[in-house]
Amino acid sequence: MNCARAAATCCLWRLRTGRLQPLSAYGRRISVRFCSSGMTLDNINREAVDRIIRVDHAGEYGANRIYAGQMAVLGRTSVGPVIQKMWDQEKDHLKKFSELMVAFRVRPTILMPFWNVVGFALGAGTALLGKEGAMACTVAVEESIAHHYNNQIRTLMEKEPEKYEELLQVIRKFRDEELEHHDIGLEHDAELAPAYTVLKSIIQAGCRVAIYLSERL
Repeated sequence: MNCARAAATCCLWRLRTGRLQPLSAYGRRISVRFCSSGMTLDNINREAVDRIIRVDHAGEYGANRIYAGQMAVLGRTSVGPVIQKMWDQEKDHLKKFSELMVAFRVRPTILMPFWNVVGFALGAGTALLGKEGAMACTVAVEESIAHHYNNQIRTLMEKEPEKYEELLQVIRKFRDEELEHHDIGLEHDAELAPAYTVLKSIIQAGCRVAIYLSERL
């Protein structure tokens, strides 16, 4: 958040493929833009973009807390470096959505304190089942997130995809990385976790509830 605040102070944001215009300091109408796609506050579907950025920021925050919980339990084991590498990518995802929230003036979900606790508890709790439990959690969560990102891609593609091209690029990139994490989980014996099918179903049901609430609250 310190990075986000610093960038907000100087009123200039650099995104992955473009630069945002500075914000007005005189109360005039603000036009924030992705330079190559022309995506501005004036020409986008604000309701759709607000929901997308809000829920994705919450999801990446929750994923960070899950990996933090896993590392607290398994950080010194042989699977620690594998978890750390996935966590580092999730940190990049969260940073990007934090930037987008400021750039497009999207408020965070009011449930952030709740996801802070629940995410860490889920990560640590499944890690206590062993590396298989942690990886089962990773498979369940990342599969849910990838499915969620695919739904967002379809939504934006139906609306004037050229207008949302850079946001689509961000979501596609993160979707692909979540799928990589899913595959890593399978490669590290996720399916050997106790009651794998039941555990996965419960976690994914929780993910669906979290997505629904974070979009709206």
